Amino acid sequence: MNAVSRWIQAYQGSLAADALAMPVHWYYDTVALHRDYGTVDRFMEPKSPHSGSILWRSEYHALNEKGDILRDQTQYWGKRGIHYHQFLKAGENTLNYRLARELFAFVKERGGYDPDAWLERYIARMLEPGWHRDTYVEEYHRAFFTRYSQGKKPSKCGISDEHIGGLATVPALCAALEGTGLSELRMIVKEHVGLTHAHANILRAADTLVRLLWKVTEGMEVHEAIRLEAGDWISGNKSDSWLHQPDEHVIGSRFSPACYIADAMPASLYLVWKYHRNFSAGIIANAMVGGDSCHRGAVVGSILGAACGVPERFLLTS
Repeated sequence: MNAVSRWIQAYQGSLAADALAMPVHWYYDTVALHRDYGTVDRFMEPKSPHSGSILWRSEYHALNEKGDILRDQTQYWGKRGIHYHQFLKAGENTLNYRLARELFAFVKERGGYDPDAWLERYIARMLEPGWHRDTYVEEYHRAFFTRYSQGKKPSKCGISDEHIGGLATVPALCAALEGTGLSELRMIVKEHVGLTHAHANILRAADTLVRLLWKVTEGMEVHEAIRLEAGDWISGNKSDSWLHQPDEHVIGSRFSPACYIADAMPASLYLVWKYHRNFSAGIIANAMVGGDSCHRGAVVGSILGAACGVPERFLLTS
C-alpha cells in the first residue's frame, strides 16, 4: 500500500470497527454478550432488549428547538432494556461515526478544514430530522446543544469531556487531509477535537493517534510505532507478557472496558499490539471484550487498517 491508500484504509478501518461492534456496544457482561450474539465476526443487527442497557439513567431535555437533537427518540429515554442503536441495520455506523463520514465529506468538499464552518455543519446535521437514527447521543452532544440553546457561540459550547468517543472523527479528518505535513495535521486535529472534548487527556490521546497513524502509514511496523509514540500509554514489554491471557482479562481486569480515556486508550493499544498483523481478528476481539467497543474502534480499526488493510467483507460502501 502507498501512503495515500494507507490513510484511507485507516479511515475505513475505523468505520468497520464501529459497525462490527455496534450491536454489542456497551455490553459489560461478556457472558450476556456471548449468549445474545455468539461470536461477532460479521456485521449484525442489534437485538432488543439490550440486557445491559443503562440508557434509563440518562436524561436530556431540550431547552428549545435549538437543542432538539433527540426528536422522536426522546420517548425511549428513561426506559429499561432499550438498545442504544436499536434502529440501525447491520453494517451501519453509530452517530459519532456518521459524523466522521460527514467530516470527511466536508473537508473534501472545501479542500481543507475550517473549525467554524465545521461547527455550522455539525449543528445543521444534528438538528436535521431523520439525519441519524441513533437513540443514544453521548454526553458531549447533549452538553454542546444545551449551551447552544442558551445562546452561546458554537466555539464556546464544547466541554471538558474525557471519553474515548472524542477520537471517533480523528481517522476521518486525517484521511481527508492526506498530504498535509505532520506538524500542521497535529495542530488541526487538536483544534478539531478541542471543539467538543477540551480535556487534556483526550487531546493527548488524539495527538498520539495522529503520530501513530503517521508512522504506520509511512511503513513503520506497529510495535515499533507504539514503543516510539505511545509509551506513555502502554508498555510493550508488559503487553508481551499478557499475550497468553484472555482478552477479557486484560480488558476487564487490567484495563477497564469503559469509555474513560485513561483506560480506554491503553486497552485499545493493547489490542492493536496483540493483533498487529490481523485486522479482522483485532476488530473482532475489540467487539467481544465489550464495554465502549465502538469508540475504541477509532484506535483499533484505524491503526490495524493502516497496517494490514481492510478486508473486502468489512468495507462499508454507504
